[in-house]
Amino acid sequence: MDSEAQQKQGKELVLPASPAQRLAGVTPGKHYLCGSCAAVTNIAITFPIQKVLFRQQLYGLRTRDAVRQLQKDGLRNLYRGILPPLVQKTSTLALMFGLYEDFSSLLLRHTSAPELLTRSLAAVLAGTTEAIFTPFERVQTLLQDHKHHHRFNNTFHAFRRLRREHGFREYYRGLGPILLRNGPSNALFFGLRGPIKQCLPEANTRAAHLVNDFICGGVLGAMLGFLFYPLNVVKARMQSQVGGDFPSFRTVLVTIWRERDGKVTHLFRGAHLNYHRSLLSWGIINATYELLLKLL
Repeated sequence: MDSEAQQKQGKELVLPASPAQRLAGVTPGKHYLCGSCAAVTNIAITFPIQKVLFRQQLYGLRTRDAVRQLQKDGLRNLYRGILPPLVQKTSTLALMFGLYEDFSSLLLRHTSAPELLTRSLAAVLAGTTEAIFTPFERVQTLLQDHKHHHRFNNTFHAFRRLRREHGFREYYRGLGPILLRNGPSNALFFGLRGPIKQCLPEANTRAAHLVNDFICGGVLGAMLGFLFYPLNVVKARMQSQVGGDFPSFRTVLVTIWRERDGKVTHLFRGAHLNYHRSLLSWGIINATYELLLKLL
């Protein structure tokens, strides 16, 4: 009987965790780790595409012209500026997935609000918290802009010069559009991820699950990337400035609008590349995250 009891107890220990247990953090840190690893995989693959997109956002260039500009910069500068997004993305995606689970667990335990509202609030809170890493987006912008190639040698040099010459506030230039982007995009991502996956063919193998997770993440990422694209255009313009006044979001948006002849299509210049980049990036992120979640 003792042996049978031990066997039963052993079986109970390996039973899959219930949704409530997963939300309660049965494996603390797991979601943070998986988010970080997914970010590293994504950045290593898509960084050159991001640089082309950035040039289009900042200067309104056509794709061909942006690519030629990078070719002129040379292979040596292709991965210039990768450290800030690597640190920023590993940190923000860790917070995005990890804090979403933690905030969801906390709110579901202590509030009686509808689950959809609770999870949406958790996603917005996670996205808002991610904004603490704005300085890395700021430095990435400066290092990717060819006008600053001779002004900032590397990531650490850029951080040091900004702090010494312009103060701590300079790190957070462009915070407004980042806050407007992070919270709502997180809420839509986590809210739509499940329903979209349910519309896909049922997966019976690990490879099929990986494909479904890639499609689900990619479709969502592409859609949200297009929807919030103008915010990133304004952010790039705000963060390319060093020193001086801090113009408001509205002021910068109006300036860009006038420079681009008041045409919506010009405001979305580069959005098609962003669509494909987001499709690839978020497909990689979601598939890697879900795979690691199952393996760890």
